Amino acid sequence: MKKLFYSSVFIVLTSFSFVSAQKITDGESVDVNGLSVTFNILNKEAITVGGKEFDRYKVSARLINNTQKNYNIRLNSAPQIVPNTTLAEVNCLNATGAKLTSKKIELRLKPHNVNVTYWAYSKDGKYQSFVIPIVAGYFLDSGDAVNDNAIFIVPKGEAPNVSVRSLQ
Repeated sequence: MKKLFYSSVFIVLTSFSFVSAQKITDGESVDVNGLSVTFNILNKEAITVGGKEFDRYKVSARLINNTQKNYNIRLNSAPQIVPNTTLAEVNCLNATGAKLTSKKIELRLKPHNVNVTYWAYSKDGKYQSFVIPIVAGYFLDSGDAVNDNAIFIVPKGEAPNVSVRSLQ
């Protein structure tokens, strides 16, 4: 009885998390809260993992900010907790995750890098300047785009069952 209760609670919570998800297919664009998300299959090949046949898909997702607002997160001095920078998530529902492959693609804000110059002694004992890049924040301007690639492994003969949801 206890297992049935926990199973039903899990199913209800899981269904709430995917309520806002929209199905997307190869080459299709979906509008998610003003963000245009496009999904493309770049390559398909058959593989064998653990004696079983699977299809391996190399995929790409692209997000374009079609809203009139700019996303901007500025970071404070260290130590800092970096907020969630993911705008949208592309989930492959039938991906196995075998061979360290992905089950989802997270489309995130772009990092804003700043070069910082500091002075220190080198190994030779000389006092000289060094330059290191640091992340000062994250951004995505109106009309700007981000993209990412992943590899999905799905059962043989199945196409990736993909959905998109907003995380903003």
